[in-house]
Amino acid sequence: MQSDGRIRTFHILTFGCQMNLADSSTLAATLTSRGFSRVVTEEEADLLIFNTCSVREKAEERVFGRLGDVVRLKKARPHMKVAVVGCMAQRLGEKLVEKAPQVDFVLGTDRVFELPDVVAEGKGVSPINTAFGHENIDTIEPSRETPFSAFVTISRGCDNYCTYCIVPFVRGREVAHSADVIVESVRKLVADGVVEITLLGQNVNSYHHGEIAFPELMQRLVEETDLARLRFMTSHPKDISKHLLEVMAGSDRIMPHIHLPLQSGSSRVLEAMGRKYTAEHYLGIVGSIREKLPYVSLTTDLMVGFPTETEEEYEQTLQVVKTVQFDSAFMFRYSVRPGTAAAKQVDDVPENIKIERLQKLIELQQAISYDRNQREVGRVVRCLVEGVSRRDAAMMRGRTEGNKIVLFKTGAKEGDIVSVSISSADAYTLHGHIMEEN
Repeated sequence: MQSDGRIRTFHILTFGCQMNLADSSTLAATLTSRGFSRVVTEEEADLLIFNTCSVREKAEERVFGRLGDVVRLKKARPHMKVAVVGCMAQRLGEKLVEKAPQVDFVLGTDRVFELPDVVAEGKGVSPINTAFGHENIDTIEPSRETPFSAFVTISRGCDNYCTYCIVPFVRGREVAHSADVIVESVRKLVADGVVEITLLGQNVNSYHHGEIAFPELMQRLVEETDLARLRFMTSHPKDISKHLLEVMAGSDRIMPHIHLPLQSGSSRVLEAMGRKYTAEHYLGIVGSIREKLPYVSLTTDLMVGFPTETEEEYEQTLQVVKTVQFDSAFMFRYSVRPGTAAAKQVDDVPENIKIERLQKLIELQQAISYDRNQREVGRVVRCLVEGVSRRDAAMMRGRTEGNKIVLFKTGAKEGDIVSVSISSADAYTLHGHIMEEN
């Protein structure tokens, strides 16, 4: 069928973190409300959207690799338009089009949701726009990918400026949604069948709007909504407060999971990273968490090979990991991000040393994750059923209160919250069977 050149359908490719997933869901809802139809494949799309990440060089390389495939698609569908939005668009701007001329629209992190107007070629709308300053953050409605769970972004941007991190430069300064808007958004989602919500922010627990800080927001969500399960990520150690832990301990509807990036076990390296805490301070926070929340799942981010990191300082990271006993971790080797303060330093840890350090760290954490998961064996846990196992259609996949994946035989449907008796575990997954409800 010959196309008339109009943009009617869209497909979104998402790269990066939960914030990007949330933005993609909201963008899809925005486009749909404007009359566009979402399609399953790239080949069907009149508008192909890349929602991008710039946290690491490899993330940008993946996008450029996929953009190379677009040349073939545009030859087959000459009317197809390509949009690159989000962090990578913010960082590169016009340079992105110079490197990938097949791209038609480039919208930065504060301009993502203006895409429908850009596509419609509204008056005065530029196809390349990376200006900061969304007029009203509270006009951005949350959306979701599943009928029973949702991400709700409570703040955008970051004020911390860690020396290795590009996020403040591509996401801008921190801006928060009002607490009233967040509470009302959660109410609407619950009324529409959502049972689990994850609050998102670059540093979610630094949330502050007027007189409301993060612990007060959490308390309001527990008291003023009927949400069954509440989560949040990602936390900054400097913003974990006694009040927050008391709020968490006071409600079984707040899930006992805290993602608390450590990055390094060396206080000198942490200072060079601009992290605003020491290793000793971090261990003190962990002690407070485990005192207030006897059953808690702690996860983290770890980086090796930061400029000037010595072998002794790397060993300090291993020692802190052994001491804390994280349930799981995202682990990376340092890579230079142009525009950051650390990029001005010599990247003096050889790549082969970074790889060796990372591999040893991964092996250590895998062993710890295995041991941590063994404590689940024999317990009965409450799980949100997320769907069928990706590897075995006879098994269902659920998520525990501690954010662990559990597999069990079918007998429940997506969105159910069920009790599962854990019979075995490896480093990554729990296995069990559904208990009969009384």
